[in-house]
Amino acid sequence: MIRFKIDENLPQVFIEILHSGGHDAATVLDEGLGGAPDDRILEQCKIERRVLITLDLDFSDLRRYPPEDMWGLIVFRARQQDKRLLQLLLRNILPLLEREPLDKHLWIVEETRIRIRGD
Repeated sequence: MIRFKIDENLPQVFIEILHSGGHDAATVLDEGLGGAPDDRILEQCKIERRVLITLDLDFSDLRRYPPEDMWGLIVFRARQQDKRLLQLLLRNILPLLEREPLDKHLWIVEETRIRIRGD
């Protein structure tokens, strides 16, 4: 089981999808962090040992947010931020969570590929 924090820019249904995969998930909004600075959200993820899932491309900056400093980070980079497409992308990566490293790694999830950075 992996613990996730869902950023406020992603649909609420992500919680259900992750729960159905046997994972724990909480949202930024549920924890009163809506509108909080990125650094504050990441700090809370570290405290709670959660992987952040977001659409915020700022988090893909390896110099500002080195993967080795966190439990894991998944950034969705979709041409369209359509709810249905985002759900499909999340469902597509669920099997990879058991096979690919996430701790201390950044996953950039696109429609046709996943780039994994870290270590």
